[in-house]
Order: sequence, then structure tokens, then C-alpha cells
Amino acid sequence: MNTKLEQRQKVRYRIRKKVSGIATKPRLSVFRSNRDIYVQLIDDVNGVTLASASSRDKDLAAQKGTKTEMSKLVGTIIARKASEAGITQVVFDRGGNLYHGRIKAVAEGAREGGLLF
Repeated sequence: MNTKLEQRQKVRYRIRKKVSGIATKPRLSVFRSNRDIYVQLIDDVNGVTLASASSRDKDLAAQKGTKTEMSKLVGTIIARKASEAGITQVVFDRGGNLYHGRIKAVAEGAREGGLLF
């Protein structure tokens, strides 16, 4: 019998087979822990992280709000960093999590910040 974590890992691998990022259209990878959320823009061809943001960043950690609200802020921050790097389009990688709640909030925040996916 598979545990919840093993099932999520299988879904992650299935997603990664199809989703890959390049320098002009990087992969927006989301990792969700119980308390925080981490987002990276990854160029899979060169194996390089182009930009990252998380709810543990100093400017965000000082703010109060629910985890979902913080996730939306992380999405807008990664969109701002992407536009500074000249990136407008990304491929969304939900990391095996359901597109719901905090994962959805990150995506909405990134879209509001101007990222296309």
C-alpha cells in the first residue's frame, strides 16, 4: 500500500515527464511544506535556477496573514522577479499537489503579477 507521500511522488514524476522549462520559458516549480511555500523559476536545459521566492523571505515573513494570503504574495513576488529578468511566460509545475488552495493562490498571484501560463 502506498503512503500519501509516495503517491504524491509518483504524480510528481508523471508531471515532470511532460513539463520542462527552457531559458525563455522556465518551469515555475512550487514546493509546499506544512508552514511555508517555496517557488523557483528553473531552466531545465542548463539546470539553473533563474529566480526564487518563498514565504520565509525577510520582507514577507514580517507580514501577517493566512498561509493562502502569503502564497498569493509569493506568486506576485516571483512574477516581479521574473519580469526583472525579462521572463513573461512560464510552465507551471504544481509539484504533485492538487491545483487548489495555496498552490492555486501562487498561480493566481503570479498571473496578476503579469506571468503567462
